[in-house]
Amino acid sequence: MSLTAERLDRISPSQTIAISQKARALAAAGRNIISLSAGEPDFDTPENIKRAAIAAIERGETKYTDVAGTRALREAVCLKFRRDNGLDYTPEEIIVSTGGKQVIFNAMLATLNPGDEVIIPTPCWVSYPDIVQLAEGRPVFVPCPQNNGFKLRPEDLEAAITPRTRWFILNNPCNPTGAAYSAADLKPLTEVLLRHPQVWVFTDDIYEHLAYDGFKPATIVQVEPRLKDRTLTMNGCSKGYAMTGWRIGFAGGPKPLIRAMDKLQSQSTSSTSSISQAAAVEALTGPQDSITVMVAAYKARRDLVVEALNACPGIVCRKPEGAFYVFAGIHGCLGKTSRGGSRIETDEDFVTALLEEEGVAAVHGTAFIAPGHMRISYATDTESLREACARIRRFCEGLH
Repeated sequence: MSLTAERLDRISPSQTIAISQKARALAAAGRNIISLSAGEPDFDTPENIKRAAIAAIERGETKYTDVAGTRALREAVCLKFRRDNGLDYTPEEIIVSTGGKQVIFNAMLATLNPGDEVIIPTPCWVSYPDIVQLAEGRPVFVPCPQNNGFKLRPEDLEAAITPRTRWFILNNPCNPTGAAYSAADLKPLTEVLLRHPQVWVFTDDIYEHLAYDGFKPATIVQVEPRLKDRTLTMNGCSKGYAMTGWRIGFAGGPKPLIRAMDKLQSQSTSSTSSISQAAAVEALTGPQDSITVMVAAYKARRDLVVEALNACPGIVCRKPEGAFYVFAGIHGCLGKTSRGGSRIETDEDFVTALLEEEGVAAVHGTAFIAPGHMRISYATDTESLREACARIRRFCEGLH
């Protein structure tokens, strides 16, 4: 008799975490490793946010809170949605969870019945399909190729919808590609969704603040308010405020859905950390200038990495609008052999050999349902990025 439940056979461990763990193990063994695999800001949490957390501890705010979050934080989330997105929610339409991943998990588990379909544009974040499958749903992948800017076309969304479609998930800006949707980009997609009232929309806006060259990512309800009663708008503090370890995700949506997610959360984690919630209030309502500083640094790094990768034989790299990733095509490197004797047949072969021979950790595109690519995170210091790109070029030049 197997120890584990059958439902665990539907999912895999996070492949981005697996690559990061392998890189750390090699570093611990004395190798000089540059890890470009983790989706985590290298900036420290801003001082005003840390001080707010310390003040909450000193005030004794160390008890359980409401499952859906403190009133103060839910009001701060409402303020954020009004200020940044023009969306009106009440605190009763808000839930706070232990990171954005729990928001997704709650929403899918609370709503999916066996066989319900969830449309996921690809390349996509590695956790979306596994969460859907754990909830007994069926991921429906819609490829979004690089020649269309890695963005979903309305006709492809239309073709993917069936009577079993329950959700459509959109990540904007996108992990892993950095592709982002403006209001004009989203409008044709909303017109498709209006024609299919059984389809709910999950919009993951966690990278919203990380956009470059004046690009303004939009969100679904902002573009089409008539979709508000079947849209869950998710965001959080991890990326824009460099608060990954604080574990704060939140979402606004219709009260019945929020109540269902609250019910589920009450029997899993209950509320998230009271101290993290106090810090998040300050993040959302306090000074926002730290975001401007981070975005300027990320933009410079993005430009450096895109230029360097496009100088590597066999690599094609599009300049993304947002997030802190590039998603480079490596088709020109496949079918070759490395200097170290590794045969490079797949993108996973490529990133494995790159890590073992040159000490650079990237994530293979197959992890994101997009073979023939690799994802590089530029959320690290400039000198490390320069050295990593030099190693990648040396690796590519050695392929034969």
